[in-house]
Amino acid sequence: MRQQVNRVRDYLQNLQSQICNALTEIDGAAFIEDHWQHHNGSGGGCTRVLSDGAVIEKGGVLFSHIRGDQLPAAATLKRPDLAGKSFEALGVSLVIHPRNPYAPTSHMNVRFFIAGADSDEPVWWFGGGFDLTPYYGFKEDAQHWHQTAAAACADFGENRYADYKKWCDDYFYLPHRNEARGIGGLFFDDLNEGGFETCFDFLRSVGDHYLTAYSPILERRKDTPYQQAQRDWQLLRRGRYVEFNLVHDRGTLFGLQSGGRTESILMSLPPLVAWAYQASPPPDTPEAELLDYYLPARDWLT
Repeated sequence: MRQQVNRVRDYLQNLQSQICNALTEIDGAAFIEDHWQHHNGSGGGCTRVLSDGAVIEKGGVLFSHIRGDQLPAAATLKRPDLAGKSFEALGVSLVIHPRNPYAPTSHMNVRFFIAGADSDEPVWWFGGGFDLTPYYGFKEDAQHWHQTAAAACADFGENRYADYKKWCDDYFYLPHRNEARGIGGLFFDDLNEGGFETCFDFLRSVGDHYLTAYSPILERRKDTPYQQAQRDWQLLRRGRYVEFNLVHDRGTLFGLQSGGRTESILMSLPPLVAWAYQASPPPDTPEAELLDYYLPARDWLT
C-alpha cells in the first residue's frame, strides 16, 4: 500500500498549508513552523502554531506521519484483534481558539491508519471529522456549520451525515458534566467500507469542507464588541474543552501512549482558561441559552 500511503500524505500536507494560509488571511499573522522527528526516529511531522494573533488567540495545525512496532491501547480499544501489530499513522489535526468570545472554537481531524503494514494482509482505515464549540449561540452559525457538514457527506450515502452527526454528538460529550462539548458536526472512525478510493474520497471531502464551514463564522464574529463578563464566560467554557481533551479524547491518549511529541499533542489546549466552583449562569441569559438550547443535540438542518 505504499502508493496509497504516499497519496494520503501528499493530500494531508497540502491540506495543512491551505488551512494555515486561509486562517493567516483572516488574522493577518503567520503560523510558525516546527518540523520534528519522532523520538525513536520512526517518522515525524510539522506543527504550525499561531499565537496571540489579532483574531486567533491560539491556533495549531499539525501534520504527523509516524510508525511503530505496536499499536497503542487507544487505537485497539474497539479492535482487540489488532493488538500487538505494527502500525503506520498519518493525519492532520487542528484546533483554533479565537480571541473574541462570540467566535467559536473549532476542531478538525482527518487520519489514516494501517496495522500490520509490512504483512501480506494489512488492515487499514480512515477516521476524523470536525466539530464546533461556541461560547455564545447563534442559530445561523449552527445551521451553516451543519449544512456544510451535510454537504460534505452528500455524495456518500443517504444516511452518512445523520450517522456521523450522531456519532459526533455521542463522542464529544462530557459524562462527568452531563453536557456536550459543543454543537457537534461529524465524527467517524474505522472507515474502510467500499474500498480505498471511496473512503479516501470521503476523507478529502471532510477535509476540504472545513474552511467552508468555519471561515464565514469566524469572519462574522471576530469583531463583535464584548466586555470582560463575556471573556470570563469564554474562559470558563474553555475549561470544559480542556477537561474533554485530557480525560476522554482518544486522539490525545493515542499520542501520549505512542510516545508522541507532547508539545504537538497538547497544542489543542487554549492559552488561558478558568475554573470556578459551581459556576452557573442566571436563567434567561445568553450564557444559560448556550447550555439549555445549543448544547443539547438537535437537528440543525430543519
